Amino acid sequence: MSIQAKQDEIIAEFSSFNSPVDRYDHIIKIAKELPIIEKQYKNEDCLIKGCQSKVWLHSEFNNNIVAFTADSDTVITKGIIALLIRVLSGHTPKEIFESDLYFIDKIGMNKLFSPIRNNGLLEMVKQIKLYSKQYMG
Repeated sequence: MSIQAKQDEIIAEFSSFNSPVDRYDHIIKIAKELPIIEKQYKNEDCLIKGCQSKVWLHSEFNNNIVAFTADSDTVITKGIIALLIRVLSGHTPKEIFESDLYFIDKIGMNKLFSPIRNNGLLEMVKQIKLYSKQYMG
């Protein structure tokens, strides 16, 4: 499934929620479904700088495809990184690097969160794109 199709799927999911509480609840549900990152990657090297919460992100590159795993010490942040991984994991570095992540605005994530949490979201996106750029060679 393309990055665009994955984003559209998430937008459709969130369109049924009318209240911010329902959106938060769905983000929490998504967080609980995120496969746990291997313990060896919960280290300083995988920690995303600039996030209020601790977020660990690990990437692997095989057959021109990038796969991400992650974890966080807070459930909302874990849900945010889970959404990003759902959209971007399993694609080529070029697709990831050039992606326009419009679903963030469309589902109102930027309005749900405090400015500090929004900065963390931007740092997560930045780190994912940096990993993909490194794999582009």
